[in-house]
Amino acid sequence: MLMCRSPPAGSVLTCKLAVWGSRSSTTSIAAVQVVVISIGRLRAPYVDDVAHYAKLLGRYTRLSQIELREPARDGGAERLLGRLPRGAFTTLLAADGEQLDSIEFARFIERRREGGRDLVFVIGGAHGLELPAVEHRLSLGPMTLPHQLARVVLLEALFRAHRIIAGEPYHY
Repeated sequence: MLMCRSPPAGSVLTCKLAVWGSRSSTTSIAAVQVVVISIGRLRAPYVDDVAHYAKLLGRYTRLSQIELREPARDGGAERLLGRLPRGAFTTLLAADGEQLDSIEFARFIERRREGGRDLVFVIGGAHGLELPAVEHRLSLGPMTLPHQLARVVLLEALFRAHRIIAGEPYHY
């Protein structure tokens, strides 16, 4: 269970993961793989940022990134469905999705971890993407972001969530 305490003014919020029957108050969630499937090729200046967050996430979880070629206006849903790992919990980034703050997102990740299922995040390309059979829809906010920037923001949010789950400070 993820437990957070409200900090005094000007302090950093810290959270700990309480594991029933465990002596340790933190645990690794490396057993669950995070897969990010993106439509469209990553280009500069986003390449360095994605590499940076992928490296940071490597301390906490197994991360796989899959890039699919941008299709001609059909969204690429059929091709993408064949790339989804079997049994994984699939989240589509969508404008009408659930909006979560950092603590709520960490709790979301932790609930998936407790279920033992891999996590898949799908980012559509420049023309968007519709996958009606996904289990969850997530919004990164009300503003429209280029799909390449959305990938950077998602990886940063995943990194921040994993730090929260590990009980490490996530605000500087």
